[in-house]
Amino acid sequence: MIINFPRRAHDHNWEMDPITRSLLDTDFYKLLMLQFIWKNFANLHTSFTLLNRTVSVRLGEIVGVHALREQLEATKKLRFHKSELIWLAGNTFYGRRGMFEPAFLEWLARDFRLSDFELSVEDGQVVLSFSGLWTETTMWEIYVLSIIDELKTRAMLKKLGELELDILYARAKTKLWEKMEHLRGVPKLSVSDFGTRRRHSFLWHEYVVKAMSDVLGASFAGSSNTYLAYKHDLEAIGTNAHELPMALAALATNDDELRSAQYRLLELWQKSYQGELKILLPDTFGTTQFLENAPDWVADWTGQRVDSKDPYVAGDEYIAWLERRGHDPRLKLLIASDGMDVEQILGLHAYFAGTIRNGASPADFHGASDFLDETKWIPNRRIRFSAGWGTFLTNDFRGCNPQGDEGFDPVSLVCKLSDVEGRPAVKLSDNYSKALGDADEIERYRRVFGTAGVADAPVLT
Repeated sequence: MIINFPRRAHDHNWEMDPITRSLLDTDFYKLLMLQFIWKNFANLHTSFTLLNRTVSVRLGEIVGVHALREQLEATKKLRFHKSELIWLAGNTFYGRRGMFEPAFLEWLARDFRLSDFELSVEDGQVVLSFSGLWTETTMWEIYVLSIIDELKTRAMLKKLGELELDILYARAKTKLWEKMEHLRGVPKLSVSDFGTRRRHSFLWHEYVVKAMSDVLGASFAGSSNTYLAYKHDLEAIGTNAHELPMALAALATNDDELRSAQYRLLELWQKSYQGELKILLPDTFGTTQFLENAPDWVADWTGQRVDSKDPYVAGDEYIAWLERRGHDPRLKLLIASDGMDVEQILGLHAYFAGTIRNGASPADFHGASDFLDETKWIPNRRIRFSAGWGTFLTNDFRGCNPQGDEGFDPVSLVCKLSDVEGRPAVKLSDNYSKALGDADEIERYRRVFGTAGVADAPVLT
């Protein structure tokens, strides 16, 4: 796939491109969750709110509120194409055909709409929210994140001359190639693209995914981006996210209902998908409390995604929990998805599912470089492992700008559920720095769920 990025940017003809080209240009889990919401909570009202955790970057002054409004309005007008719905209906996802119900696909074609939005700029930051039926608001999350990220990229590209653009993309391509070189040929490695929400641009995202598929072959498991999976015949990757337990928790009327909301969600999910797509995401209110209090049947689920905890610690914790529950961890799947980059991917793969040095500890794998030296490592298989590679796959232009500033560095931007039927929604996570919601509500949730296993770590992405 040949794209002349410098020429395209220099001619500024990318300004003609809509950033959201298709409603499929979103994470696959958003479509799975949309069907779940349509089936179980069709009349629930929610709000979503944008938050820039990289407060030093004044996005409102960079992206331009007029350009952002135009892109949001263009996205709001999109509808699913017949060919896209035929693909959703007939394709096999996770080995199962018919993942999406005919009635749901008919609703997508006939009735699906995105909600209105409220947009302004305050103190240099974008202030953006979406309110309406949950079925109308949930899909905005990924669209708005990728729109703002690409508008930021376009603004930075305008500052560079043609030669500087050549250098920028040459450096980025070299960096990508070097990363793929480290991963190529690693036995039983599994890596997926999770980079839609914080990508450099749509075209760069597509370029990266095609390169990963060509270079890594079977080690590249697929993409979370549904449109790219559709266009390039890749596996669409994803199941569910924090939004669901957050919503059920917000509806709780007392502390007991609040504590049990995370498990009621799992019951409803497995019923809705006939026992498929059973990947736990236990960190919404803290992984340690989730595992300690989980009903026995939760251990029957296929695996766990680690999103806000040190993945070495979280993986060991999950393995020990499975063994206490009488399950063989080697049959389960551990997915790490928070701030992954090539050395951490290699280290985690070695530690959990690849090769390991005798007597090694988790600390040995942080930043190590000799994972493939066969004289130092012996076969190891404690649990199946896969990495969801996001920001540092699709938006790693750090150090590539020939002007030397950090304008192309990714920002930590999120768009999260903020209320359900007027009741505040909260996410605690396994990292104090990633907690989201009203401060008083966060403290109330921490009193109910506790803080066991929660750490205070920098937020990278």
